[in-house]
Amino acid sequence: MNPYAKLITTTSLALGTTITISSNHWAMAWTGLEINTIAIIPMISKSHHPRAIEATIKYFLVQAAASASILFSSLINAWSTGQWDITQLTNPTSCLLLTAAIAMKLGLVPFHFWFPEVLQGSSLTTALLLSTVMKFPPIAILLLTSNSLHPPLLTLMAIASATLGGWMGLSQTQIRKILAFSSISHLGWMTIIIIYAPKLTLLTFLLYTLLTSTIFLSLNTSHITKLSTLMASWTKTPMLNATLMLTLLSLAGLPPFIGFLPKWLIIQELTKQEMTPTALTLALLSLLSLFFYLRLAYSSSITLPPNSTNQTKHWYINKNTNSLIAILTALSTLLLPLSPLILPTI
Repeated sequence: MNPYAKLITTTSLALGTTITISSNHWAMAWTGLEINTIAIIPMISKSHHPRAIEATIKYFLVQAAASASILFSSLINAWSTGQWDITQLTNPTSCLLLTAAIAMKLGLVPFHFWFPEVLQGSSLTTALLLSTVMKFPPIAILLLTSNSLHPPLLTLMAIASATLGGWMGLSQTQIRKILAFSSISHLGWMTIIIIYAPKLTLLTFLLYTLLTSTIFLSLNTSHITKLSTLMASWTKTPMLNATLMLTLLSLAGLPPFIGFLPKWLIIQELTKQEMTPTALTLALLSLLSLFFYLRLAYSSSITLPPNSTNQTKHWYINKNTNSLIAILTALSTLLLPLSPLILPTI
């Protein structure tokens, strides 16, 4: 991509996100979402591959429909109440329509169909932006309107997302699709607690962003896109694969890694809200996700000799150490002892 075009798209992406998360007026929030959508489209389609073009069209159509629904929801609320403030969403029809629109933007079940396909057609760097930065504005809108949302609907969508994210990830061999279903599953955890503890949702999203960024950057360094190439990648970058295994285990939510903290706090908060069956259901559904995380971890580092694989071995590459990946990996695995400092802020 041309450096000037890359600068414009990156600046527009930051500007759209900033406008959405800092606005109180529905029109400004909608404008920020549209700027975000326009900025990310050239990044998805820059490879000029048919799959990338297909992903671009799918992403544009879904995001345009979701943005139109958000605008329509705000218009209905303004027509009935005379309020354009985001926090003053009181019309029941507007609340229901907004919930569906935000679920479509995030990729929650039953509006998840576009997300794995778009990630599969994008590069690893663009897939990282779609999984993290592009999720922040819709989550910010959810946080601002959490008092107006419908709890049973959100709970149903969250449990369905956790179920489908874990179930569909079991049969995938493309790593981007596995991480897409992982994102859907994690969004289910964030959505179910947003009404009762919005700060906990934000903490979960920030930790998910940290872990996902580490994984995508590690995969991008080793040029890994499939499970078969992951199994033979330890010959190229053995130390990076070892740290990738630890980050995957952290994303799975295994103690003593930091990925265990949000799931532990969400289950604790659901129990306080007398939603013990829901907490138990989510805890059991997390075992589905745990299976394909363990499969990825096994493929990345535990297929060392004397175990044999049918894949062609790669030459060892002596690359310079990426300090950003090293810092993110350390944060992704070693932050759990700092949880007593994090808990008072929730």
